[in-house]
Amino acid sequence: MRYQFVDCRWELGKPGLGRELYLSGHVPGASFLDVESELSSPPGTGGRHPLPSEQQFADAAGRAGIGDGVFVVTYGSMGGAERLWWLLRHFDHDECAVLDLAGWLGALRAGDEDIESAEFSPRPRTGDTIEADELQERLQELVLLDARVPERYRGDVEPIDPVAGHIPGARNAPWNETLPEIPAGEVVAYCGSGVTATVLVHRLALAGREAKLYPGSWSEWSGRGLPGERL
Repeated sequence: MRYQFVDCRWELGKPGLGRELYLSGHVPGASFLDVESELSSPPGTGGRHPLPSEQQFADAAGRAGIGDGVFVVTYGSMGGAERLWWLLRHFDHDECAVLDLAGWLGALRAGDEDIESAEFSPRPRTGDTIEADELQERLQELVLLDARVPERYRGDVEPIDPVAGHIPGARNAPWNETLPEIPAGEVVAYCGSGVTATVLVHRLALAGREAKLYPGSWSEWSGRGLPGERL
């Protein structure tokens, strides 16, 4: 089995920063995938970072050197690595892991890489996502986790989306803090636009818990005028 490192660093509101960081220094041999242009579809009614189409993701993964027989080690920031990890599993490529770049002890290499392309065959799974209509119908029976920082969850501030607050009944589990104790039940994770929520899904998977992703997250929910709460 061949290994492929993939750099998925990014920062919300700073398009192009991830690519700049990659060129300034990355794990030798790593390819780069952009969260906003390659791991997401264009913004629209489905939120700010809708899931990419099968073909879009297959093309991007192939360019990054991901295909059958390739074990992917991804690292990033603000959920970028976990977004790729989640998408790979969603498209039936389980040979993947997330690396904390701070734990990388080797040297970094600047500049571009000559990546050997591969053929990625997407086989979409079902049952790992939930859409807004079903979520609204099942709010009372789900364990709903909001991955945003506490001030956005409470509705104190909302620097991005048009409405502040959170989905009714959601518990706050900030993506950049230790995962709190999660009650028993069917778990759904969301955030602002479906990126940092994958951090929760990844952590829960490591703990042996399955969780669904609400891809549209608060950007779709609030954009559709669905009910919200503030604390």
